[in-house]
Amino acid sequence: MTKTEKGQLMTANRLRDGIAVFLTHSGAWSEEIDDAALAPEAAAAGALEAKARQDEKNTVVTGAYLIDAERRDGRVRALHIRERMRALGPTVRADLGKQAEGKGAAFAASEGE
Repeated sequence: MTKTEKGQLMTANRLRDGIAVFLTHSGAWSEEIDDAALAPEAAAAGALEAKARQDEKNTVVTGAYLIDAERRDGRVRALHIRERMRALGPTVRADLGKQAEGKGAAFAASEGE
């Protein structure tokens, strides 16, 4: 049976190159959504948000915000199609970017829509 955890994760754009990144449990930012810390309740989401605001002040990331997501068998799926597209990289050609490198999200952008 598939185990699914729901919650929120923090995403932003890295300032040095504009790449979409996701906040991890260690407080680092990763290009891979599967590395993201998933906050199951408001208090945990607040802690992620506080860390992101500090990193914005320190000019590490910009435009940080929480998104709804779920973890299925260790893989993270953003619940909104826009966020799945950000996690995948270019969606017009699967031979480019994160998808081509095998680092894209485990779920297609249009899945479930």
